Amino acid sequence: MEKFPVIDLTPYLEFQKSGNASETVISELCGKVSRTLKETGALLIRDPRCSVEDNDSFLDMMENYFEKPSEFKRLQERPELHYQVGVTPEGVEIPRSLVDAEMQEQLKIMGEGSRPIMPQGADPKWRYMWRIGPRPGRTRFVELNAEPVVPRGFDGWKDRMDSWGCKMVNAIQVVAEMAAVGFALPKDAFTSLMHQGPHLLAPTGSDLARHGQKGVVFAGYHYDLNFLTIHGRSRFPGLNIWLRNGEKVEVKVPVGCLLIQTGKQIEWLTAGECIAGMHEVVVTDRTLEAIKLASEQGRSLWRVSSTLFAHIASDAVLKPLGHFADSPLASMYPPMCAGEFVEKELAVINLKGNGGRPSAPS
Repeated sequence: MEKFPVIDLTPYLEFQKSGNASETVISELCGKVSRTLKETGALLIRDPRCSVEDNDSFLDMMENYFEKPSEFKRLQERPELHYQVGVTPEGVEIPRSLVDAEMQEQLKIMGEGSRPIMPQGADPKWRYMWRIGPRPGRTRFVELNAEPVVPRGFDGWKDRMDSWGCKMVNAIQVVAEMAAVGFALPKDAFTSLMHQGPHLLAPTGSDLARHGQKGVVFAGYHYDLNFLTIHGRSRFPGLNIWLRNGEKVEVKVPVGCLLIQTGKQIEWLTAGECIAGMHEVVVTDRTLEAIKLASEQGRSLWRVSSTLFAHIASDAVLKPLGHFADSPLASMYPPMCAGEFVEKELAVINLKGNGGRPSAPS
């Protein structure tokens, strides 16, 4: 993603700590964050608190987990909790592009070079959901704030998941504060709503030994329903994103950097000033090159994404904030409890389930 500047969070972190920084420099940096999120729906950052070693250690553990037999992994499956904790097996998540008629119409008018690869069915990827951070003592949405599931035989699982997840939440909180300043909102406009949100560390596992053929779709064209999504660098390429202007871009995350994408909740809070970023994960020529190299080096052929979904608190109200309430588009984003919004979205993509079977929207 050479066309994207990398935002180094160090100056803002130092400003948070000491307050010693030029207001002009900080204002320009925050403006760059909000402008990039608005124009592209994506942001590359460098956070000195998130090291390459942290990401590698996490990927190593998750490769080890996903390589386990399906029978073992299914012991961590919790469909009765909307798959919001534990493992989601392959063949459960349904790409939005398969069930959203309006989205399908939009795809028809896309140019050939920017059109996504249409999946033939549910995603052939696994995912593990691990809650990060404290949950509210009382909530209307208990199943969205469920206790985590720990697989047997993985020493240090909880510590490693919590450590990497908390570091990524902390990075998002800084970006959220900077974005709020850049959008001329109070600096805590977003972060206050994130407090005790159902943040989820949600790494995916895709078996490239079985599905490593060019054009295979691991995650069909979709947007994320949460506030902001953050990814560490994967060992196998394959993530494509769509900019606001409709341009399709293959993601190339530099070593030591993190990728942030806008979700549906920030679209709601800004009345469409930011829109939820569309993306897909497919096997590309670059994926095949990485598969060949990993095979030669005897490394795992599971493609793991170190993904975290940062959410607005379930009982908080989603509505356009501050001056965004005066936007001519504000009526498209009526007030709604964040937990209610999440449950409706999960029903569409088959995660609000009954043993993996589709369930009616709530």
